[in-house]
Amino acid sequence: MTKTFSIGIVGARGHTGSELLRLLADHSEVEVVYAGSRELTGEPVPHAQDLAFGDLDAREIAELDLDAVFLALPNGVSSPFVEALSDDTLIVDISADHRFDDAWAYGLPELNRDKIAGARRIANPGCYATAAQISLAPFLELIDGVPAVFGVSGYSGAGTSPSPKNDPKRLADNLLPYSLVDHVHERETSKHLGRQIRFMPHVHPAFRGLLTTTHMPVGRSITKAAAFDRLEIAYGDEPLITVQEAIPEMRDGADINGAIIGGVEVSADGHNLVVVAAEDNLLKGAAVQAIQNMNLGLGISEFSALV
Repeated sequence: MTKTFSIGIVGARGHTGSELLRLLADHSEVEVVYAGSRELTGEPVPHAQDLAFGDLDAREIAELDLDAVFLALPNGVSSPFVEALSDDTLIVDISADHRFDDAWAYGLPELNRDKIAGARRIANPGCYATAAQISLAPFLELIDGVPAVFGVSGYSGAGTSPSPKNDPKRLADNLLPYSLVDHVHERETSKHLGRQIRFMPHVHPAFRGLLTTTHMPVGRSITKAAAFDRLEIAYGDEPLITVQEAIPEMRDGADINGAIIGGVEVSADGHNLVVVAAEDNLLKGAAVQAIQNMNLGLGISEFSALV
């Protein structure tokens, strides 16, 4: 059976690129025909039959006339590919380069599905920004003050370039705080929710998984039951979001395609609300969401290859 859409992945060697290759192998309507990696050029591509890693420049990739291209690259290096690729080619940029560009659709489907459908330039949200936004969005009209998000993720979120944030020896029996003000995901979440938040990220010794604990000051008193109902109304029909009463743990979100949200608690006076969310930083926080966005952009069922 001939698949309908041809797909390229630039930066296919990294953690997110590897997850894209694995997930797309099970997609019935797309075929990966290019996987870029300078370090692995010529080696067989996992999960792709008769395909070897390549090292094409932006112009050469444009000449492949692909239907969609994932840019799984570090921040700040997407421009040559965006400039070279045709306006008809769907680009899903997994870096932060276009999350603040209003000319690009912002790809958090559960909150922005209508604007993503049919788009040809889609900015994939950050992993923490995804968890923070799904936690805050159902309560925006109630918030009175500045929400604070405490985040912890596995060290795969720091990428493959060596640093203290992905050094297992440095992280052993440790928790590493970093970028405690003005983190890009703090600015991203604030922009797309239209409300200032504060965010404090930390790296955990686990390889993958992500947890956010979000505190919201609310102006109008709310009960725990009413807060939980808002989550169920918002996400009860979402295939990739599970709402539960129990507090999610970081390991609950690892290796799953969706996110778990719950652990709702409210202070005795009803003016302080806490919600916990867990996801896999490489999946719903990156590759899974990128495939949701590709599917929507190409007019395929949103959850193909994901559920």
